[in-house]
Amino acid sequence: MDRRSFLKNTGLLAATAAVSPSLVSCTDSSQKAPFVYDTDVLVVGGGPAGVCAAIAAARMGVKVMIIEEGNCLGGMATRGLVGPFMTCYDRYGEQMIIKGIFEEIVDRLVEKGWAIHPEKVRWESPWSAWIKAGHDHVTPFESEGLKYILDVMTAEAGIKVLYHAHFLSPLMKGSTIKGATIVVKEGLQNISAKIVIDATGDGDVAAQAGAPCELGDKERDGKIMPTSLFFRINNVDSAKLEADVYKHLPEFKRVDNVSYRALHWNVAQAEANGEWDIARKSVNLFKSVKDDEWVINSTRIGNINPTESDSLTYGEIEGRRQVQVLMNFFHKYVAGCENATLMSSASTLGIRESRHVIGECVLNGQDLIDGVVPEDSILVASNSVDVHGGGKTANSSVYTTINAKWYGVPYRCLVPLKVENLLLAGRNLSADSVAAGAVRVMPPAMAMGHAAGVAAALCLRNGQTPRTVDAQEVRKELLAQNAFLG
Repeated sequence: MDRRSFLKNTGLLAATAAVSPSLVSCTDSSQKAPFVYDTDVLVVGGGPAGVCAAIAAARMGVKVMIIEEGNCLGGMATRGLVGPFMTCYDRYGEQMIIKGIFEEIVDRLVEKGWAIHPEKVRWESPWSAWIKAGHDHVTPFESEGLKYILDVMTAEAGIKVLYHAHFLSPLMKGSTIKGATIVVKEGLQNISAKIVIDATGDGDVAAQAGAPCELGDKERDGKIMPTSLFFRINNVDSAKLEADVYKHLPEFKRVDNVSYRALHWNVAQAEANGEWDIARKSVNLFKSVKDDEWVINSTRIGNINPTESDSLTYGEIEGRRQVQVLMNFFHKYVAGCENATLMSSASTLGIRESRHVIGECVLNGQDLIDGVVPEDSILVASNSVDVHGGGKTANSSVYTTINAKWYGVPYRCLVPLKVENLLLAGRNLSADSVAAGAVRVMPPAMAMGHAAGVAAALCLRNGQTPRTVDAQEVRKELLAQNAFLG
């Protein structure tokens, strides 16, 4: 069923039309809401970037609050079941280059037995889905363990965490953000803040505050990368599965930007039998920490606008349908998966692309490929450019590895135009669609969060704004906190 048919059948088109006039007539809700919280730094969104931003700022002695619409921290890594963490090493797999708070989180997970350290995970292995390019030294982890670790770390740092809190609108004085209005169980509430960090992924705060934004890829008429719904399975005879994949490893290939990797021989069978309608030709399955558990990244839902609730609703439902297609596929076609059990599908779609907020610098994809490291870089990374749906067909993806050990992400990409006292962290950073296709993944997003948190704390310490703070001072503090900057 296509998206418009789905909306018509579920009544969402009619419901949207009925509700829209009342939404347009609403007055400014912030004046009706009480001021309940006052903080130095407000982090909107508790995903990988947001939680690292909050921890970094709080450890530097400022008062920090996170609002998160879900029931846990970690975002895509927890509610989204996205795993493993992609590479945190240099292009050649020789050195760990994303460190700082990210490394501390990994070390705490490893200590509890909830992760495998990336130094022990190499490419073309079950933990990397047998993929070579860009998949050396990934980090398998348990999402439930990560929830606990992040609760502990934020409590240790003295951070106020508020779950089930939905960002509604920014509080503005001219072009300066002063906090946010949120929706909670009690109703509308206001939070006053000196600095706000937009870690929503979709750039919700920046867009409503008046920062210029682009949705999707402007070079492709606003096309947005497809989404996925991750899920986890267990009760897999992993030895049997792995033996079958290794037997077919020489057959892995890319044809016209379409990957034929793990289980593509089974996909071809299922497709011929009318039991496969997913826009992929192979299956991305990553072995997890426990021997019989695997993380599956193989649903593909196109034409989703992450800034529209009806579009997201369709995506969630279609994602769950595709999960059932894949479970039937595992049971009927895949060696070792005859008795596999669906542990859980993610509680939220995996969004690869949404708004790109325009900042003081727009990160350029070619600069990443060429290994450019600007003087104000607040992280270096080697993650490959991975633009899903970037080719001529729904199956295709444009995948480009970089030509250097690493590239840099400048501090200026975290500072949006036209809005003061606002910082960006995560995939809504200022970047073109190609560059975002590399740094949207979790380790660089966490490093961005670390940098944004440090910058926010320095602004408060020095009486500066994100636009005027010295990027070299931010770099100096990051180095003191065990970040790696090349």
